[in-house]
Amino acid sequence: MSSLKKLLEKKKYIKISLKKMVTKHLELDAEINGVKGRFILDTGASNSCVGLDMIEFFKLDAVESDTKAAGAGATDMETQQSENNTLKIGKWKTKKSHLVLFDLTHVNAALTQHDAEEVHGIIGADILEKGKAVIDYNKHVLYLRKLKK
Repeated sequence: MSSLKKLLEKKKYIKISLKKMVTKHLELDAEINGVKGRFILDTGASNSCVGLDMIEFFKLDAVESDTKAAGAGATDMETQQSENNTLKIGKWKTKKSHLVLFDLTHVNAALTQHDAEEVHGIIGADILEKGKAVIDYNKHVLYLRKLKK
């Protein structure tokens, strides 16, 4: 066992396996409100996001948002938001996940152009910060610290 893994387990971190996509993005499985999905791990995304077409799929209560989204070559996109969602990544869980909803068509089009599978959304810096994330790029592992109740 690596010394990093030992240290993090002692500090109540949960190990989550990541998969490297052909695009070099790191992918992970997560559940939103009990529904499983596939997500890109994106340290550059300030918020975790799901596609606007996933509102019913993930059982989200969505409301209009004044915030405009930008990213992956698209700017000034209309967004909605959804508060207090249950997000589970491996054995790590939060019941207060805020999600930004916007059109992920351009993201998935870029992925499929490179023969990668489409994703349901993006896990961003908000969750990484909440879980005091440590990413081991070499071993394709994400560690998130268990939240206090």
